Amino acid sequence: MDILFFLKERTRFIRYFYETAAAPFREIVRKIEVGEAPFVPEYGEDEEPPFLIEWQEADTGTHIVGEACISMLSEALRLYFHTWESELQIQLKEDERKRLFKNGFIQGYQCYFRDNLKITWDECPVDFDLLEQITLARNAAQHPEDILTMKASHNMRARKRFPSPFFVSDQERHMVSVSNPLAKWFAPSIHVSVDKLMAAIYQVELLADWLEDRLIAVREQR
Repeated sequence: MDILFFLKERTRFIRYFYETAAAPFREIVRKIEVGEAPFVPEYGEDEEPPFLIEWQEADTGTHIVGEACISMLSEALRLYFHTWESELQIQLKEDERKRLFKNGFIQGYQCYFRDNLKITWDECPVDFDLLEQITLARNAAQHPEDILTMKASHNMRARKRFPSPFFVSDQERHMVSVSNPLAKWFAPSIHVSVDKLMAAIYQVELLADWLEDRLIAVREQR
């Protein structure tokens, strides 16, 4: 099985899905901000910006698309590892799996591949902190903790692991700055912009490209 091909089919679709699904929401936001029909503001004494609800819903829609894409990307990476586990006929006992995967599947497979397949991770060019934040963002998106908002947030456990999270907006980044005395109490929203999503996809594909020949060599030896 060409596992790398099928992973990249998933990442290709994630790119397509984001651009296609986010486009209508971004277009609504653009029209509101420039006052283009049908969002032409009328003169009034109301202090609230015109079409605020429509803007907020479109902005939230863009956020939800990003969360869906980062969830799909996390699952694509998990399936990549899981498929190689099957291809290499790796059989982990339940207690061993729990021990290896207690800090997530990425660290679990890293440890197993290092100790049993002699994969030297020091040579790998991948940003593993970013890969782990993909899975944490997915967990937050799939298991929201606050009914008051549709947007998922970085929980305190994730903040302790990554005090300066990757998936955060520029507007909220200063709120998690070490110079902000309230930073440790602030839970910024999961923000998956197109640039952040593409950077995350690049890291996943970079990992798979780097691993592929090494894992194929292991498979051929078995």
